[in-house]
Amino acid sequence: MIVPSVRVIGGGRAGTSLHRALVAAGWTSAGVLGRDDDPTDAARGVDLLVLATPDGVLAEVASSVDPVVDTVVAHLSGATGLDVLATHGSRASVHPLVALPDPEVGAERLRGAWFAVAGDPPAVDLVRRVVDDLDGRAVEVADGDRAVYHAAAAAASNHLVALMGQVERLAAVAGVPLEAFVDLAAGALDDVCAVGPAAALTGPAARGDEATIAAHLAALAPDERATYEAMVLEARRLAREVGS
Repeated sequence: MIVPSVRVIGGGRAGTSLHRALVAAGWTSAGVLGRDDDPTDAARGVDLLVLATPDGVLAEVASSVDPVVDTVVAHLSGATGLDVLATHGSRASVHPLVALPDPEVGAERLRGAWFAVAGDPPAVDLVRRVVDDLDGRAVEVADGDRAVYHAAAAAASNHLVALMGQVERLAAVAGVPLEAFVDLAAGALDDVCAVGPAAALTGPAARGDEATIAAHLAALAPDERATYEAMVLEARRLAREVGS
């Protein structure tokens, strides 16, 4: 099998993580370009050029690269469609559905991760090769569904972290370490994986215990109540799905 080559534009966490992971998987590296490098010829001499820049400048960066017929140009954005790569004939996207806190940890997490892929045929085949070589799992997400897909990603990662921020604040009032609740949350996520969110739901909202919910709200500081009430509404919504 021919070993593909890759170059990345963007030296941030996502681009560097993917570059490291692909090199470790046997791909040939043509380097990583930073903001001070000239991207004009970045598509020359490689099979895949990855644009790992902020979403707001993707179109600008893509248009600054001279098109090369045989080179697939792909971006890593979860919310952006292929239109930002309009100046190139072979377009694709590959969004890793995983948090990448730094290049070292990110490269490890990319192995076996889920990826949202899209692309013009046959360009999409090369980004599927990326996923396969990283032992990952690919799911195709059409341009029209990118925004809602990325909203789901934000809810699963960013919003979950923000919610654990509230857990940390409430736990501190009771003198209990955050780690105790992280274990609780991890167990709940295991249950979601095993049986789905609705069946995994437990607690006062699931069993209709309004007195306990009222006691919780009475004990919370005013600036903590809105988040709690919003999540109670979501818990009730799930409970209705299973007839609780």
